[in-house]
Amino acid sequence: MKFEPFVMERCLCRWENTVRLNISESGVHPLTFAELTDGADLGDTLLGYTQSNGTIPLRERIAALYPGSNVDQILVTTGTAEANFLSALTTLSPGDEVVAMIPNYMQIIGACRSLGARVIPFHLVEENGWRPDLDALDAAVSDRTKMILVCNPNNPSGAVLTEPEMDRIVAAAERSGAWLLADEVYRGAELSGEECPTFWGRTDRILLNAGLSKAFGLPGLRVGWTVTTEEKATELWSHRDYSSLALSAMSDRLAQIALDKRPAILERTRSIIRRQLPMVSDWVASHEDHPVRLSCTPPVAGAIAAVRYHHPIRSEDLIERLRIERSLLVVPAQHFELDGFLRIGFGAEPEVVTESLAIISDMLATVAAETAVAA
Repeated sequence: MKFEPFVMERCLCRWENTVRLNISESGVHPLTFAELTDGADLGDTLLGYTQSNGTIPLRERIAALYPGSNVDQILVTTGTAEANFLSALTTLSPGDEVVAMIPNYMQIIGACRSLGARVIPFHLVEENGWRPDLDALDAAVSDRTKMILVCNPNNPSGAVLTEPEMDRIVAAAERSGAWLLADEVYRGAELSGEECPTFWGRTDRILLNAGLSKAFGLPGLRVGWTVTTEEKATELWSHRDYSSLALSAMSDRLAQIALDKRPAILERTRSIIRRQLPMVSDWVASHEDHPVRLSCTPPVAGAIAAVRYHHPIRSEDLIERLRIERSLLVVPAQHFELDGFLRIGFGAEPEVVTESLAIISDMLATVAAETAVAA
């Protein structure tokens, strides 16, 4: 088995700690240890191996988020990325077909391809407000479909599926007997404050993956999970014996604290998003008479926005210039099998977002002027 490069993660890992400004992240500015623990005494935490599928206290807290689930249906993982990878590893064989929402977090799609599966896309349509093309989904799904992949709320668009759209996706999965892998790591980061519906409980063949990195603003804990059937959770657990084995004892304990404080932590996240999304909206609107016009369907959830720039430069070329010439890191839409967009992460400190947007404007003006001279 040969893994295809995960180009977005390789780009971020290589450059995010070397640039002066970084708006490539898709979560909000992280909590500090002190903010999370708020004086809690952690001195009695034993720094040994934890239970490899997650301690019972942690799994009890996760199960409480998904009515009808129990601790034996949950596998705690090292981030949602491991949950995605193990889900693919335990489900797919070479030649299987996977129907995937595009755009999407490409780690799971790359994993499927690396395992020898054929990935068939169905798209969220920008011109329709990033609504899914469900007719394309129905046409793609067949009795050969082994898995359907969705990311809701979506990365990179911030769009959220309606319940009728969710029901249609579930119906397609059940018609084909496919597993539905639902990445819900951004659930809880809705601007409205009303939590969007979950796929949990809508079908039995579900792999519900989430974690603490995005909506909770705790990516450094590296805590994720899968909620599924007891049989599937056991299968995932057996594969985890060959990967990360177990969560760190401190991460397990801190995750329990985070889940106990979930309402307050999510309100912090939503307040950051509500305060800083207007920075992006106003910036996009200010480009009406700019040499390079911008457009954006405002996100419904998450501290990310897919901003289209109306110029022929490839997004990877544009972000390379921003990185090299301006020490600014942004995610190009080519990392989501799109082009002509930038994924703007607006959850960083406000001054970082403000300066970064101004630099992008200046670079786009420079690119437009160079194009005019060349013409």
